[in-house]
Amino acid sequence: MQKRKPFKQPPKKFQPKGLSILYEDWDILVVDKASGLLTVSNDWVREQTAYYLLNDYVRKGNSKSRNRIFIVHRLDRDTSGLLVFAKSEEAKHFLQEEWQGFQKKYYAVVHGSLPEKDGLITSYLAENSAHKMYSVVDPRKGKLAKTKYCVLKESSNYSLLEIDLLTGRKNQIRVHLADKGCSVVGDKKYGAREKGIKRLCLHSASLSLVHPFSKEKMIFESKIPNYFGTLVKQQAT
Repeated sequence: MQKRKPFKQPPKKFQPKGLSILYEDWDILVVDKASGLLTVSNDWVREQTAYYLLNDYVRKGNSKSRNRIFIVHRLDRDTSGLLVFAKSEEAKHFLQEEWQGFQKKYYAVVHGSLPEKDGLITSYLAENSAHKMYSVVDPRKGKLAKTKYCVLKESSNYSLLEIDLLTGRKNQIRVHLADKGCSVVGDKKYGAREKGIKRLCLHSASLSLVHPFSKEKMIFESKIPNYFGTLVKQQAT
């Protein structure tokens, strides 16, 4: 394998707000995204996104720079945690082709308690005209989605779950848990609006991938937000 010169990270003054850079080299950029920050732009927000901010970061503020990043996957705006970008088309294609085989672990606080303390939720997910996902039985009408979960802690109102994302469909975890009658706390789209909740309680905490250039196995981790534990402890049984 050809050798590369050591990678030098841009000065801290270019590091974007709302994102913590956990790892960077010539091929990939791994960040810890804050809840409330979009991965990419939508009809209303153009610049305050992870994609825009990190493009500016790798260009070191020089708009004429050819440096750029490429989208590998996305996190919902209000989901926090690990987000990976590629720094070349080649790296992007490799990561996307291998993505389903990488291990992805999430944590969530949900309403109520699940009868089975560990299990596998499987359905086919489809999207309606309002861009809302829903489960269907017919495989011809949706894409296969599998979510494995384990209950770590319970209180009178909430449960803390560890989740293995076996497929990566849009809003998958949120839809599957809502299907079980235990929507993610703070989920206004698939759950109920409620007072006093600060954020969507879903966090991407661990990601194991194969590096696109070295083919080395790499594991990245993001600490579970303290708020999750605080919510469950408030009404611990």
